[in-house]
Amino acid sequence: MLRDITLGQYYITDSKLHRLDPRVKLAGTMIYIITLFLVKGMLGYLIAAIFFAVMVKVSRVPFRFMVRGLKAIVSVLIITGVCNLLFFNGEQKILEYGIITITLEGIENAICMTIRLIMLILGTSIMTLTTTPNDLTDGIEKSAGFLERFRIPVHEIALMMSIALRFIPILVEETNKIMKAQISRGADFESGGLIKRVKNYVPIIVPLFISAFHRASDLAMAMESRCYRTGKERTKLYPLRYRKSDYMAYTVIITYLIGMAFMKCILVYNGLNGFWTM
Repeated sequence: MLRDITLGQYYITDSKLHRLDPRVKLAGTMIYIITLFLVKGMLGYLIAAIFFAVMVKVSRVPFRFMVRGLKAIVSVLIITGVCNLLFFNGEQKILEYGIITITLEGIENAICMTIRLIMLILGTSIMTLTTTPNDLTDGIEKSAGFLERFRIPVHEIALMMSIALRFIPILVEETNKIMKAQISRGADFESGGLIKRVKNYVPIIVPLFISAFHRASDLAMAMESRCYRTGKERTKLYPLRYRKSDYMAYTVIITYLIGMAFMKCILVYNGLNGFWTM
Protein backbone atom coordinates (compact mmCIF):
# COMPACT_ATOMS: atom_id res chain seq x y z
CA MET A 1 0.00 0.00 0.00
CA LEU A 2 2.88 2.36 0.75
CA ARG A 3 4.16 1.94 -2.79
CA ASP A 4 0.76 2.99 -4.14
CA ILE A 5 0.97 6.54 -2.76
CA THR A 6 1.37 8.80 -5.82
CA LEU A 7 0.93 12.20 -4.12
CA GLY A 8 4.06 14.30 -4.55
CA GLN A 9 5.51 12.11 -7.30
CA TYR A 10 6.45 13.46 -10.72
CA TYR A 11 5.77 11.23 -13.72
CA ILE A 12 8.48 11.80 -16.33
CA THR A 13 7.10 11.97 -19.86
CA ASP A 14 6.64 14.51 -22.64
CA SER A 15 3.13 15.87 -23.06
CA LYS A 16 1.36 19.15 -23.68
CA LEU A 17 0.22 19.21 -20.07
CA HIS A 18 3.78 18.77 -18.81
CA ARG A 19 4.95 21.70 -20.92
CA LEU A 20 2.27 24.09 -19.65
CA ASP A 21 3.15 26.90 -17.28
CA PRO A 22 2.68 25.77 -13.64
CA ARG A 23 0.46 28.79 -13.01
CA VAL A 24 -1.98 27.46 -15.60
CA LYS A 25 -2.07 24.06 -13.92
CA LEU A 26 -2.57 25.64 -10.50
CA ALA A 27 -5.47 27.72 -11.80
CA GLY A 28 -6.94 24.71 -13.58
CA THR A 29 -6.75 22.59 -10.44
CA MET A 30 -8.44 25.27 -8.35
CA ILE A 31 -11.23 25.70 -10.92
CA TYR A 32 -11.72 21.93 -11.13
CA ILE A 33 -12.05 21.74 -7.33
CA ILE A 34 -14.55 24.63 -7.37
CA THR A 35 -16.71 22.88 -9.97
CA LEU A 36 -16.69 19.66 -7.91
CA PHE A 37 -18.21 21.56 -5.00
CA LEU A 38 -20.48 23.53 -7.31
CA VAL A 39 -22.31 20.47 -8.62
CA LYS A 40 -24.30 18.02 -6.51
CA GLY A 41 -25.68 15.61 -9.07
CA MET A 42 -24.59 12.77 -11.31
CA LEU A 43 -24.80 14.82 -14.52
CA GLY A 44 -22.39 17.38 -13.12
CA TYR A 45 -19.98 14.68 -11.98
CA LEU A 46 -20.23 13.02 -15.38
CA ILE A 47 -19.19 16.25 -17.12
CA ALA A 48 -16.35 16.72 -14.63
CA ALA A 49 -15.26 13.11 -15.22
CA ILE A 50 -15.21 13.67 -19.00
CA PHE A 51 -13.08 16.79 -18.54
CA PHE A 52 -10.76 14.83 -16.24
CA ALA A 53 -10.49 11.97 -18.76
CA VAL A 54 -9.46 14.44 -21.48
CA MET A 55 -6.76 15.87 -19.19
CA VAL A 56 -5.47 12.37 -18.42
CA LYS A 57 -5.29 11.63 -22.14
CA VAL A 58 -3.39 14.86 -22.79
CA SER A 59 -1.01 14.28 -19.86
CA ARG A 60 0.01 10.79 -21.11
CA VAL A 61 0.11 9.60 -17.50
CA PRO A 62 -1.31 6.05 -17.22
CA PHE A 63 -4.69 6.07 -15.51
CA ARG A 64 -3.74 2.92 -13.58
CA PHE A 65 -0.83 4.83 -12.06
CA MET A 66 -3.23 7.51 -10.79
CA VAL A 67 -5.75 5.02 -9.44
CA ARG A 68 -3.02 3.36 -7.38
CA GLY A 69 -3.04 6.42 -5.12
CA LEU A 70 -6.63 5.66 -4.08
CA LYS A 71 -5.65 2.40 -2.40
CA ALA A 72 -4.08 4.29 0.49
CA ILE A 73 -7.34 6.13 1.27
CA VAL A 74 -9.86 3.32 0.84
CA SER A 75 -10.62 3.46 4.58
CA VAL A 76 -11.28 7.21 4.34
CA LEU A 77 -13.66 6.67 1.42
CA ILE A 78 -15.53 3.95 3.31
CA ILE A 79 -15.84 6.06 6.47
CA THR A 80 -17.03 9.06 4.44
CA GLY A 81 -19.68 7.01 2.65
CA VAL A 82 -20.93 5.27 5.81
CA CYS A 83 -21.13 8.52 7.82
CA ASN A 84 -23.11 10.27 5.09
CA LEU A 85 -25.32 7.21 4.72
CA LEU A 86 -26.21 6.92 8.41
CA PHE A 87 -26.20 10.51 9.63
CA PHE A 88 -27.79 12.42 6.74
CA ASN A 89 -31.37 13.36 7.53
CA GLY A 90 -33.93 12.75 4.83
CA GLU A 91 -37.65 12.36 4.31
CA GLN A 92 -37.85 9.15 2.27
CA LYS A 93 -36.96 6.42 4.75
CA ILE A 94 -35.77 3.09 3.37
CA LEU A 95 -34.61 1.27 6.49
CA GLU A 96 -35.07 2.05 10.18
CA TYR A 97 -33.55 -0.16 12.85
CA GLY A 98 -33.16 1.31 16.31
CA ILE A 99 -31.11 4.49 16.11
CA ILE A 100 -30.04 3.67 12.56
CA THR A 101 -32.10 5.29 9.84
CA ILE A 102 -31.22 5.02 6.17
CA THR A 103 -32.96 7.38 3.79
CA LEU A 104 -32.94 7.78 0.03
CA GLU A 105 -31.38 11.23 0.45
CA GLY A 106 -28.66 9.70 2.63
CA ILE A 107 -27.79 7.13 -0.03
CA GLU A 108 -27.65 9.81 -2.71
CA ASN A 109 -25.49 12.07 -0.53
CA ALA A 110 -23.13 9.19 0.33
CA ILE A 111 -22.67 8.37 -3.36
CA CYS A 112 -22.08 12.01 -4.28
CA MET A 113 -19.59 12.65 -1.47
CA THR A 114 -17.62 9.50 -2.27
CA ILE A 115 -17.46 10.36 -5.98
CA ARG A 116 -16.50 13.94 -5.16
CA LEU A 117 -13.65 12.82 -2.90
CA ILE A 118 -12.32 10.37 -5.50
CA MET A 119 -12.41 12.95 -8.28
CA LEU A 120 -10.88 15.56 -5.98
CA ILE A 121 -7.87 13.36 -5.25
CA LEU A 122 -7.44 12.22 -8.85
CA GLY A 123 -7.84 15.75 -10.21
CA THR A 124 -5.27 17.14 -7.78
CA SER A 125 -2.81 14.34 -8.53
CA ILE A 126 -2.58 15.44 -12.19
CA MET A 127 -0.94 18.69 -11.09
CA THR A 128 1.77 16.99 -9.02
CA LEU A 129 2.34 14.23 -11.58
CA THR A 130 2.91 16.72 -14.41
CA THR A 131 4.76 19.45 -12.50
CA THR A 132 8.22 19.27 -10.97
CA PRO A 133 8.65 20.53 -7.38
CA ASN A 134 10.76 23.47 -8.59
CA ASP A 135 8.17 24.52 -11.16
CA LEU A 136 5.41 24.13 -8.58
CA THR A 137 7.29 26.40 -6.17
CA ASP A 138 7.82 29.02 -8.88
CA GLY A 139 4.16 28.81 -9.93
CA ILE A 140 2.85 29.28 -6.39
CA GLU A 141 5.26 32.15 -5.79
CA LYS A 142 4.29 33.92 -9.02
CA SER A 143 0.54 33.32 -8.60
CA ALA A 144 0.46 34.59 -5.00
CA GLY A 145 3.10 37.31 -5.48
CA PHE A 146 0.58 40.06 -4.76
CA LEU A 147 0.34 38.86 -1.15
CA GLU A 148 3.84 40.18 -0.50
CA ARG A 149 2.30 43.63 -0.30
CA PHE A 150 0.62 42.45 2.87
CA ARG A 151 3.98 41.20 4.23
CA ILE A 152 3.08 37.57 3.70
CA PRO A 153 6.21 35.43 3.02
CA VAL A 154 4.98 33.95 -0.26
CA HIS A 155 8.34 32.49 -1.28
CA GLU A 156 8.84 30.74 2.06
CA ILE A 157 5.32 29.29 1.97
CA ALA A 158 5.77 28.06 -1.61
CA LEU A 159 9.13 26.52 -0.75
CA MET A 160 7.67 24.83 2.33
CA MET A 161 4.81 23.32 0.31
CA SER A 162 7.18 22.12 -2.39
CA ILE A 163 9.53 20.46 0.11
CA ALA A 164 6.57 18.85 1.90
CA LEU A 165 5.31 17.34 -1.36
CA ARG A 166 8.81 16.20 -2.28
CA PHE A 167 9.29 14.52 1.09
CA ILE A 168 6.15 12.37 0.78
CA PRO A 169 7.60 9.77 -1.64
CA ILE A 170 10.94 9.88 0.21
CA LEU A 171 9.31 9.11 3.56
CA VAL A 172 7.15 6.41 1.97
CA GLU A 173 10.26 4.73 0.61
CA GLU A 174 11.96 5.09 4.00
CA THR A 175 8.94 3.55 5.75
CA ASN A 176 9.01 0.61 3.35
CA LYS A 177 12.70 0.00 4.10
CA ILE A 178 12.13 0.16 7.87
CA MET A 179 9.19 -2.26 7.65
CA LYS A 180 11.24 -4.77 5.66
CA ALA A 181 14.08 -4.48 8.18
CA GLN A 182 11.71 -5.04 11.11
CA ILE A 183 9.99 -7.98 9.39
CA SER A 184 13.37 -9.59 8.78
CA ARG A 185 13.91 -9.34 12.56
CA GLY A 186 10.66 -11.17 13.24
CA ALA A 187 8.23 -8.26 13.62
CA ASP A 188 4.55 -9.00 12.92
CA PHE A 189 2.28 -6.19 11.70
CA GLU A 190 -0.74 -8.23 10.64
CA SER A 191 -1.84 -10.41 13.57
CA GLY A 192 -3.54 -9.30 16.78
CA GLY A 193 -6.21 -6.78 17.61
CA LEU A 194 -6.25 -3.06 16.87
CA ILE A 195 -4.34 -2.05 20.01
CA LYS A 196 -1.66 -4.68 19.42
CA ARG A 197 -1.22 -3.60 15.81
CA VAL A 198 -0.78 0.01 16.88
CA LYS A 199 1.89 -1.07 19.38
CA ASN A 200 3.61 -3.13 16.68
CA TYR A 201 4.00 0.01 14.55
CA VAL A 202 6.00 1.81 17.26
CA PRO A 203 9.32 0.28 15.99
CA ILE A 204 8.50 1.89 12.63
CA ILE A 205 7.30 5.30 13.77
CA VAL A 206 10.28 6.06 16.03
CA PRO A 207 13.06 5.45 13.47
CA LEU A 208 10.93 7.11 10.77
CA PHE A 209 10.68 10.32 12.81
CA ILE A 210 14.40 10.21 13.56
CA SER A 211 15.18 9.74 9.86
CA ALA A 212 12.83 12.58 8.90
CA PHE A 213 14.49 14.97 11.35
CA HIS A 214 17.93 13.95 10.08
CA ARG A 215 16.86 14.58 6.48
CA ALA A 216 15.39 17.97 7.40
CA SER A 217 18.59 18.91 9.23
CA ASP A 218 20.77 17.84 6.30
CA LEU A 219 18.58 19.80 3.88
CA ALA A 220 18.75 22.95 6.02
CA MET A 221 22.53 22.62 6.38
CA ALA A 222 22.92 22.12 2.63
CA MET A 223 20.84 25.21 1.88
CA GLU A 224 22.85 27.30 4.38
CA SER A 225 26.19 26.04 3.05
CA ARG A 226 25.13 27.20 -0.43
CA CYS A 227 24.23 30.64 0.97
CA TYR A 228 20.54 30.21 0.26
CA ARG A 229 18.65 33.38 1.18
CA THR A 230 15.13 34.52 0.42
CA GLY A 231 14.31 37.91 -0.99
CA LYS A 232 13.46 39.86 -4.12
CA GLU A 233 17.06 39.81 -5.34
CA ARG A 234 16.77 36.09 -6.18
CA THR A 235 16.73 35.24 -9.88
CA LYS A 236 15.46 32.20 -11.76
CA LEU A 237 17.42 29.98 -14.10
CA TYR A 238 14.24 29.44 -16.14
CA PRO A 239 11.87 32.42 -15.62
CA LEU A 240 8.19 31.67 -16.12
CA ARG A 241 6.77 33.14 -19.30
CA TYR A 242 3.36 32.56 -20.80
CA ARG A 243 3.21 31.06 -24.26
CA LYS A 244 0.44 30.68 -26.80
CA SER A 245 -0.42 27.20 -25.50
CA ASP A 246 -0.83 28.60 -21.97
CA TYR A 247 -3.37 31.17 -23.13
CA MET A 248 -5.23 28.47 -25.02
CA ALA A 249 -5.27 26.34 -21.87
CA TYR A 250 -6.67 29.29 -19.90
CA THR A 251 -9.42 29.60 -22.51
CA VAL A 252 -10.33 25.92 -22.14
CA ILE A 253 -10.39 26.13 -18.34
CA ILE A 254 -12.52 29.28 -18.23
CA THR A 255 -14.89 27.84 -20.84
CA TYR A 256 -15.28 24.71 -18.70
CA LEU A 257 -16.04 26.80 -15.60
CA ILE A 258 -18.54 29.05 -17.39
CA GLY A 259 -20.22 26.03 -19.00
CA MET A 260 -20.66 24.24 -15.67
CA ALA A 261 -21.97 27.38 -13.96
CA PHE A 262 -24.36 28.12 -16.85
CA MET A 263 -25.76 24.58 -16.87
CA LYS A 264 -26.17 24.74 -13.11
CA CYS A 265 -28.14 28.00 -13.34
CA ILE A 266 -30.35 26.69 -16.15
CA LEU A 267 -31.22 23.49 -14.28
CA VAL A 268 -31.91 25.33 -11.03
CA TYR A 269 -34.10 27.85 -12.87
CA ASN A 270 -36.14 25.03 -14.41
CA GLY A 271 -36.40 23.19 -11.08
CA LEU A 272 -34.29 20.23 -12.26
CA ASN A 273 -31.58 20.47 -9.63
CA GLY A 274 -31.36 16.99 -8.09
CA PHE A 275 -29.42 13.76 -7.78
CA TRP A 276 -29.55 12.92 -11.48
CA THR A 277 -28.81 16.45 -12.70
CA MET A 278 -26.43 18.97 -11.15
